Amino acid sequence: MPFRRILIDPNVCHGQACVKGTRIPVHQIVRMLANGDSVESLLAEYPSLSREDVLACLDYAAELAEEQVTPIQAANF
Repeated sequence: MPFRRILIDPNVCHGQACVKGTRIPVHQIVRMLANGDSVESLLAEYPSLSREDVLACLDYAAELAEEQVTPIQAANF
């Protein structure tokens, strides 16, 4: 899953996904949005972020949430 604006590097933020060129973890941006912060407030609080960075964080989170679940047949014991 290639993301131009998201970096996963074991030497940056302990390998957590973060916005490329920053040390801002993706989970922090997504959590702040989930808690009611607006994109505008994030951009004001983190001047190094762009709107595209915030949207890339959401896209990355959506990709992770798109899990495929395979049901396991119930075992008869």
